[in-house]
Amino acid sequence: MDGFVCVRLVQANAMDLTLFQFDYDLTFAAFFLNADRTIYGRYGSRSDRKDATRDMSMEGFRAALESALDLHKDYPSNKALLAGKQGRPRQFKLPEEFPSLAGKYKPTLDYEGKVVQSCMHCHQVHDAERRLFRDDRKPIPDEVLYPWPMPNTVGLKLDAREKATVAEVVSGSAADLSGFKAGDVIQTVERQPILSTADVQWALHNAGQPASLKTQVLRGGKKLNLTLNLGTGWRRQSDIGWRVTTWDLRRMAAGGLVLDELTPEERSNAKLSDKELALRVKHVGQYGEHAAAKRAGFKEDDILITVAGDSARMTENELLARLVQTRMPGEKIAVTVFRAAGRVELELPMQ
Repeated sequence: MDGFVCVRLVQANAMDLTLFQFDYDLTFAAFFLNADRTIYGRYGSRSDRKDATRDMSMEGFRAALESALDLHKDYPSNKALLAGKQGRPRQFKLPEEFPSLAGKYKPTLDYEGKVVQSCMHCHQVHDAERRLFRDDRKPIPDEVLYPWPMPNTVGLKLDAREKATVAEVVSGSAADLSGFKAGDVIQTVERQPILSTADVQWALHNAGQPASLKTQVLRGGKKLNLTLNLGTGWRRQSDIGWRVTTWDLRRMAAGGLVLDELTPEERSNAKLSDKELALRVKHVGQYGEHAAAKRAGFKEDDILITVAGDSARMTENELLARLVQTRMPGEKIAVTVFRAAGRVELELPMQ
């Protein structure tokens, strides 16, 4: 750490979104920056609600720090290679410029008064991005709905203790079909030097649908060039259920319901096949717009078996995504639920 000047940001208020572009649902994120604002790399990844550090380690962080120093030693001769890692143009430079946040927060915290209430959280940036589309009555695009895909979205499980090292490749996945092997050390993606899992996520976050990402890996001491081919809709393999921003999606599309799939045993008891919709209401929101489903008659332990005439099996993620991409605020969706007394027909309001 002696090779770095360390700066800590503790709030999103007045955060420069043209520079600090990362997964805003994280609890920890680090940037390795040159004094001229050139980004060498990023660190910090998450894929689980309860275990926030599952995808990070001190060993992995150390490897990323060392790699950043190596890049710094060669700067500016390597500046062209770092171009792809720099921030993209943004509609708003500051979080408080988003319409849904404007007027609610000041650039600085109120340390003399209500400091907690004056602090803008990073996740509110993701919320505000989605609200732009929802308030304009437009479908939320995949790029906004599934931000910062983890490598496992394309079939790559990376070792959190290493520098972007492949621990496992899922059989039949995009990564498998593209030739990746366990033990590969990812050197570059789209010519960008890779320091961490977060760097891989940056490349995926900015990839199109479909996409072909030129990748170089180190395998057995030799450098190999691979092309990671991603089909249309590849982002939809992402798990967004752990994200705090999914709470607002549940308000929009589920009226505040939290849903969970039935286990195989529960499906059998309910006489539902493994191909049918079977989402149990785990929680019913109680306040404000999150109580819309409660006011519509939904109850805890209801089992959703048909939504808008569709009874095909879906996860909560898939249902929320489908509804915010196809249904607009003000619509009411017909829903059939199983309850102790039998089938009940309800209407779920979109918001």
